[in-house]
Order: sequence, then structure tokens, then C-alpha cells
Amino acid sequence: MTVVENLLLLVLSALTVVTLLYNLLKSQRHSQLKNIFICILSLLLCWFFGLIFQIVCCQKFNANPLFFENFIYISACTVPVFILFLAISFVKTKIEFTKKYLLFFIVPIISLLVLWTNNYHHLFYITYSTNIKETVFGPYFIIHSIYSYACVGIGILLLLIYSIKNSGLFSKQSLLFVIGTTFCLLINVLSTFGILDLSIYATPMSFTIAILCYSVAVFKFNFLSISPIALQKVVDKMSDSYLVLDETNQITDFNKSLLETFKVFDNQIRNHNMFDVLKSSNIELSRENYNNLLNKAKETGHTVHIEKYFSKIDKYFNIEISAIYSENMFLGTLILLKDITQHVIDLKTIEDNQDILMEQERLASLGQLIGGISHNLKTPIMSISGAAEGLSDLIKEYDASIGDSEVTNEDHHEIAKDMYGWIEKIRSYTEYMSDIITTVKGQAVTLSSENNVDFTIDELIKRINILMKHELKNALINLNINLNIDPNTKLDGDVNSLVQVVNNLISNSIQAYNGEKNKQINLNVSKNENAIEIAIEDFGCGISKEVQSKLFKEMITTKGKNGSGLGLFMSYSTIKAHFNGNMTFESEKGKGTKFIISLPITIKTH
Repeated sequence: MTVVENLLLLVLSALTVVTLLYNLLKSQRHSQLKNIFICILSLLLCWFFGLIFQIVCCQKFNANPLFFENFIYISACTVPVFILFLAISFVKTKIEFTKKYLLFFIVPIISLLVLWTNNYHHLFYITYSTNIKETVFGPYFIIHSIYSYACVGIGILLLLIYSIKNSGLFSKQSLLFVIGTTFCLLINVLSTFGILDLSIYATPMSFTIAILCYSVAVFKFNFLSISPIALQKVVDKMSDSYLVLDETNQITDFNKSLLETFKVFDNQIRNHNMFDVLKSSNIELSRENYNNLLNKAKETGHTVHIEKYFSKIDKYFNIEISAIYSENMFLGTLILLKDITQHVIDLKTIEDNQDILMEQERLASLGQLIGGISHNLKTPIMSISGAAEGLSDLIKEYDASIGDSEVTNEDHHEIAKDMYGWIEKIRSYTEYMSDIITTVKGQAVTLSSENNVDFTIDELIKRINILMKHELKNALINLNINLNIDPNTKLDGDVNSLVQVVNNLISNSIQAYNGEKNKQINLNVSKNENAIEIAIEDFGCGISKEVQSKLFKEMITTKGKNGSGLGLFMSYSTIKAHFNGNMTFESEKGKGTKFIISLPITIKTH
């Protein structure tokens, strides 16, 4: 190629780089990957301008071309290192530039020092010429070349591995970058080893092809947004919407569901600041609320959950906000939006009917309670009656002893001791009756009277024992209570509702034995890291697959016509509404059933 042709190609390359730099600097989105890419383009621009000045000055003023190499090689030595940094950042999303990364610049700095002092030792060039075939390289040039090729080669390898890992086939973004960089690398290698008869301008001009590839990757396929094509297809299939923000709250990624749900377009939100988008879209989330939630997620390291109603699209969402970290370094934020509109509508329907349904169920269950009440009260009443007779006999005995000289003081004390004994028995019987009345009264109150107060595990078990004693005794079933928790542990909520749910599950277990006697039911209360669990387990007939599929979803009972009517559906709703808890079950036909009530830990202990 002639000198004029070389000069024109260098000017064209420089203009291409300037255009790409201008568009990148104009973009509002900031990221480490973009900054490294800008550094590479800036170094290339310096490289091109150095070569342009070299050609012009050598032609016009007969200047020594080696003088310009001293400036040009600042770019030539550092561009390979920055290409490696770009690949690492592309793979890791973000790298923290600690002191160890300065080690990558040791060889480039030595190369520059050797070049700048070449006249004294000729380690870089023995003979220099703008025609590479006429150039005789010094021994250090081999070290410089190996290092530069290694940096570029490792960078290309990382991009290839990343592309295969994330896309199965090469992602269009990184494939274009690999093609552009590999083209430059091959031209440089072929010219350096004399395989092609090229000038020193071949390598930088080959970057013209590379820059065109970079431009397509950046502006058409969003190379700097790190969004693999195959992965994008997967997330676009998700029914839930999501947003990915970088550390400066720029929206870097999202899925098709978000665009369709919130009726926005790609170019309205991509690479825009989230809060600028919020002002002009249906994605309603205030800056203050977001900052508070993000700080909470960052501080705790856990996902933050909130429920929010978006009035502009008339939908309810469960929003999960998670801070994204890599090797303890904050990268950005993931916001996942789950549409729970139908769930909220269903819950509202349940709540609208819950007062009537629950009142009907309580009234129906009172019929069962009456038999137990009469039995539970009959025993202490008969005992009190017997104690009264005993006291009457002692009073008569004491009255007859008055004035009797044969009755000693010890006899009087003995009579008094017997009286105290009968009184203590009467006191215990009356306390037991009081507990029965209090418990029954609690179960008979209407749903409209909320009774959310602290209550202990011990109090819960005591009420269950009182109300279920008669039914268990009649069925000849043993209730084994195992407390793997401090009985003084307190919970907050409506104790009567919880008692009714547990009693209903125990009744279900009794019915599961189909009248068989001397069977066992286990009631286990334990505490794990996140919740208190109340498990009711029987070893009866189990629940059929057909019924299992309907549990918690519709009004169905496992006890048939003998059921109290509360139903597992209402039990599940009660645990959800009154305790913000959950209910699960395990059942196998013919082997038994276990229901687990999980209550979040919002507890206090003595």
C-alpha cells in the first residue's frame, strides 16, 4: 500500500473510533465494562494519531520514525492488558482493581523503558524500519510479543468460554468481539513473523475491522449490557417480571413479561435510571421506599418482600428485592415482581364470607362441645358434692365434741386438718371448672371480636386438653403431647382460633381410625430457626390422592358427614389470616397423615 493509502485508512480508523467514543460517552449508563472499553478506544485513538503524525512528519520533515514509536508504544503495550481486563469484567460482571492488578503492567512498563533506551543496548530493535520485513528485532522484543499475545489470547479464550457457558452457542455480542480481536491478533502475528509483507501500519489499521465488529456488538446487540441471547429467551418465558439494576440504579436488564405487564417499551427503560423511568411509567415505586428496601436487603443479605398495589394497571404484586454480590462486592439489584392479583381477589372473597362461614362453623362445633362440657363439669360437681358431705360430717362431729372432756386438743386439730383437706379439694375442683368455662367461652365468641393477645404454649396445650378430653376418652384414643420447646414461649394472635384449628385436626385424626380403639395421636410442638411448628400426626387410613389435591383449595373435609364443618380450607385460611403462618401435610394411604402448622417466630420468652 502507498503512503497516502495508509494515511487515509488511519484517518478513517481514527474517525470510526471518535464516533464510537462519542456515542459511548453520551450514553447515560455507566458500568465498569463500559469504562474499560472506553480506555481501549482511547488508547487506539492515541495509537492512530501517533501513526498519522509519524507518516506526515516523516514525509514532510524527514523526521526519524523511531522517535514516534516511543509515543505509539504506550498504546501498543497497554491495549492487550486492557483487552484482558475487558474479558475478565465481561465474565465476572465486575472486578475490584486491587494492587495485584498492577502486576499486569510490569511487562508493558519494562517494554517502554527498553524501547525508550533502545539506542544504548538495541534490545528492542536492532534495526528499525516501517517495513516489518526490513526490521531486525532485539531479544527483548520476543518477551514483549509473547506477553502481549498471551493477554489478548487469554481474553479471547475467556470470552469464548463465557459465550459457550451462557448461550450453548456463541452469544452474538461476545462472538463479534472475539472475531474483531482475533483478526487483529492474526494480522499482527503474521506480519511480525514475516509471513505477510506488511508495514507497521498493518496492525493498528486491522483494528478498523475490529472496531466495526465492536460497534455492531455494542449498539445492535448491547455488548456492554452483558445479556446472553439464550438466557434472555429463557427469562422472557417467565410469567413473573423482573428488573436488574447496576450499582448506580441504571436498568441493565429485564424480561418481556415486564414490558407487557407494565405496558412500556424497551427503549423507554433500558440503560435509563430507574427513578427517571418511575416518573413516567406504570412502575410505581418511590425513590424513598426503594432506597429503604435496598438498604435493608444490603444490610441483612436477605431478600426483602413487600406487597404493593399498582393503581395504573390495577394489579397487585409481591415484590422481592435482592442485592447482588460477587465475592463480597456489590454489583447491583434484582427486583422480582410476582403478580398476585388473583390470589388477593380470592383472599378478599374469603374474607367477605369468612365472618358468616366461621360463625356457622363455631355454632356447629358448639353442639359437639356440649357433650364434652357436661362430662367435664359432671365429675368436679360430683366431687364437690362429696366434699360438702364430708365437711357436713366433720361439722357434726365437731359440734358433738364441744364440752366433751374426752375430746383432746389433738382431736380438735385432727378435725380441723380434715376440714382443710376437703376445702383444698373443693378449691381445685372449682379452678378446674373455671378453666373449662373460660375455654368454652373463648370458643363460643364470634369471629368479629378479635382477640389477638399474647398466650403461652402451655396455655394453648391446656385448652386443647380440656376441649378434646371427652372426645378422646369416648373414642379410646391416646393423645401424646411432646413439647420440644419452652412451655412459657409466647405467641401473639387469636388463641381461640388456633385452638379450634388444632382441635379440628385432632378430630380428623380420631375419625381417621374409623372407630378402632387404643390408637395413638401425636401432638408435637417444636421450634426451628424460622418458625414454631405444631404437628398433629395419626397412623390411620390416610388421605386419598383425590382429596389431597383439593385440600386448602376448596371447602372439603376428610371426615365426611361426621365432620364438624370447619374444614381444612378454613383452617388453612385461619392460619394464614390470623398468624401469617402456613399449613402443610404429609399423607400416605393406609399409613397415616401428618399436618404441620408453621407459625413465624414473632415470639417472646420469659
